[in-house]
Amino acid sequence: MAAGTSNYWEDLRKQARQLENELDLKLVSFSKLCTSYSHSSARDGRRDRYSSDTTPLLNGSSQDRMFETMAIEIEQLLARLTGINDKMAEYTNSAGVPSLNAALMHTLQRHRDILQDYTHEFHKTKANFTAIRERENLMGSVRKDIESYKSGSGVNNRRTELFLKEHEHLRNSDRLIEETISIAMATKENMTSQRGMLKSIQSKMNTLANRFPAVNSLIQRINLRKRRDSLILGGVVGVCTILLLLYAFH
Repeated sequence: MAAGTSNYWEDLRKQARQLENELDLKLVSFSKLCTSYSHSSARDGRRDRYSSDTTPLLNGSSQDRMFETMAIEIEQLLARLTGINDKMAEYTNSAGVPSLNAALMHTLQRHRDILQDYTHEFHKTKANFTAIRERENLMGSVRKDIESYKSGSGVNNRRTELFLKEHEHLRNSDRLIEETISIAMATKENMTSQRGMLKSIQSKMNTLANRFPAVNSLIQRINLRKRRDSLILGGVVGVCTILLLLYAFH
């Protein structure tokens, strides 16, 4: 029974070492792929500084496919190694020889540390590769936008000219509205002043009318004409204001 359990433990260790060796080779290749992609991206960036060439990275799509394939393979190996470590942990918990527990736990901890290091290295390399690829995609999108802008410069120029004309028209309309408001305010102040003067004159004339009844009928006719003139003046000012506003928003 002890020989059987010992063989089971050795078989688990053998599988763990084999998976660790495979992971080590895969991670080295994975890191080289990320480095080559980074160098290609840097060369492409330097070329764009001195050239208008917007050709994407050579074999960029094949590198992406290789990256995805290797990432899946490494994840599968990590999952298998995690399963082996779990089986080793179950064995150490159920081992019937207490004197061997310390040695078994030490071996298990070493395999767990290796698994943790490989997992950390994989996620770090994957994150770096993803960041480089996203940056390259963003740069490619910007280059496409620049080329699209250059190709459609004529249309953009016409649109810009129309926008400038519309902006100038709005500025003129605002200036005309401000002038109209200023004229209306000045007219209001002038009419208020004239109203005060007319009230003073009317008061004096009412005093005279009370003293001289014969002049009363003349004063009433003057008052009627004054009201009519006020209505006419108000109507003219209102029509002029409406016409100016219509012209401003036309």
